[in-house]
Formats: sequence, C-alpha cells, structure tokens
Amino acid sequence: MIEAPDRSSDARERAFHPGAAARKPTRLWRPRRVLVTPAALEHAHGRAIAERAEGQGLPVEYLTSNRISAKQGDPGRPYAEAKATLAIVVAPPSKLKLQPIPPSADWRFDLAEGCPAHCQYCYLAGSLSGPPITRAYANLDAILTNLDAYVGRGNVTSASAERAAEGTTFEASCYTDPLGIEHLTGSLSAAIRHFGAWEAPVQLRFTTKFAAIEPLLDLPHRGRTRIRFSVNAAPAARYEGGTAPLAERFAALGAMAGAGYPVGLTIAPILPVEDWREAYDALLADAAEALADVPAPDLTLELITHRFTPGSKEVLEGWYPGSDLPMREAERSRKFTKFGSVKYVLPADVMREMRAFFHERIGMRLPFAKILYWT
Repeated sequence: MIEAPDRSSDARERAFHPGAAARKPTRLWRPRRVLVTPAALEHAHGRAIAERAEGQGLPVEYLTSNRISAKQGDPGRPYAEAKATLAIVVAPPSKLKLQPIPPSADWRFDLAEGCPAHCQYCYLAGSLSGPPITRAYANLDAILTNLDAYVGRGNVTSASAERAAEGTTFEASCYTDPLGIEHLTGSLSAAIRHFGAWEAPVQLRFTTKFAAIEPLLDLPHRGRTRIRFSVNAAPAARYEGGTAPLAERFAALGAMAGAGYPVGLTIAPILPVEDWREAYDALLADAAEALADVPAPDLTLELITHRFTPGSKEVLEGWYPGSDLPMREAERSRKFTKFGSVKYVLPADVMREMRAFFHERIGMRLPFAKILYWT
C-alpha cells in the first residue's frame, strides 16, 4: 500500500494550490514567423487567423505561392526555426477522409498539424514528415461540415455498449495541441460551438498540455466537448518544454469542470521514473484536489505508457541531443504495430506492476473517475 504523500512542512510548499495557480497569467505562444498562403486567404477563417496574428503584433508574411518551407538560416537550427513558425494553409483533400483512432475515439479530424511545445518524447516525431512547422487550417467550414457523414459509423464509442453514451466521438488533438494555438486560430472555439449546436449524439474530444482556457469557459458547449489535460509525474514533466506548468493545467481542469465540461486526464507517457509510485500518487492527489469543489465531475482517465520506434528515436535525438529520456532498446520489450513496424515498450512485468498500481490508486484518489483504457 502506498502511503499518502507528505503535505507537511517543505512538501506543503511544493503541493498544488488551485487558487494560486489560477491567479497567474498563462503564457501564450508567440511564433517568430507567421506565413500565410494565397489559398488560405480565400477562406474567411484563414483571413481571420492572419488578422489575429497582426493584431497581436506578430510578423506576418504573405506568400506568393502555397509552398511552405523552413526558413533558410543557421543549418544547425532547422528544428528551432520550424518550431517558431506558424503557417496558415488549406488542409489537403486527404484530411477530409477521416481515419479511426482507437482506443481514444471513433474518428480523427485535424484543425491543425504540428505543435508549439517541446516535449522530448513527442510522438509526432515519428508521424509527421519535414520540419515541424505548425500549420493551421483555413478551410475550417469544410472540415466541420465534413463530419456529418461519419456520425454513427465508428467502431470505438459508436459500437461500444460501455461507451455508447459518448455518441460518435471525434478526436481533434492527434496531430496538434489545439489549445496551445487557440489564441491565434480561434479554431477550437468554433469547433466547440459547432458540436454544441449539432443535434446529434456526438462528442468533440481534445487533449492539451496548455492552460489558456478562458476563451472556452462561456461557450455553449452543451456537454458535447471533453477536454483532457495531459499530465505526468513531476520527475517526467521536466521533459515537457514550452508547456503550461502542471499547477496551471490542474487549475484549468478544475475551471473547465466547473463550467460544466466533461473533463479528463491523459497520463502520458507513463515512465518508471525514480520513486514512480510516490510520484504518480502525488499526481493523482493533485488531480483530486483540483476537482474537490466541483460536484460530481464527469472525469475520464487515459493511461498511456511510453513507447518509441527506431524512426521516432532518431528524430527525437536529433531534436534534443542532450536529452536523458530513457530510450535504450535493451531495457524494453520489442513489439510490432498492426502495420508491421517495430516499437519498443516497457517490459511486461513493469507494465503489469504499474497497471495494477494505477487502478488501485485511481480507485482511492478519484473514485468517481472512469478509466477508458491502459495502453
């Protein structure tokens, strides 16, 4: 049995304090370069994003072609230059052909691609090609109206008796963190309004490591958007550069639940860090404290252990050459994805031990929560 973390003396000073975190202004991403394609300007939403960027005093470049490329400069800084760039583009037709995204949701759709954060374990490293420029999609109307054709056709929540109450679920954060760029795009607010007005059994889902939730609090969401905050134990959270501090994320969790939103925690990537039992128990205790004043919060948990592929490891080591993130193949189990590619996961005995721990501690710390999956 794990003892409750010490909340006395010095430990109390490090504990989560929702009120103090809520008073701190949230730092917003300010890209050093905003690129606007001609095609994006053909859409009202694209023009609105460009106007937002100009209104915030950001350097906006209006391109003469729809081709996006990284800035030519220091050859040793292509990653940094790309991460500091926002491009306003039109989503290609392939983005309107939705793909299933188990175990999270029935379907994946994208408001943007790329993320301004600097997470040293970023799974996008093995998913996206080229420089990691954040691309916001201008053809938002087409993206949202396209969702109608997919209602009732999924195989995750639509076909599950256990999760049927969620309706057809649409995941908006597979290739981006939509809240991290919301102050520039407004796309997430538009999607929440769309789902709130949609007379169908549907749910919008997104995960975030940011905390600037003020624009979302008063939206007419009608309970059809579930915001999940991606969190990790303190020893692992140091790998999450450029994100909101954990205390701010927990304060935002409480605020969104208080505004009637279904909420969630995505604990990821779970790592067997030093004293991991105590570290993750403290994380769950902070979550419970954040929701202490919310009556009957609708809370889900998604538990995702760390894994990597040879390709993602190579990219990440190029992006973060000084990282000590544990990615030694000899310490992992070698598995194959459904596509036949190799991935490295935690050893089976470690997985069993950690899974049992999380189920026990969640039952004690957050007895009202529903665990959606462990992977």
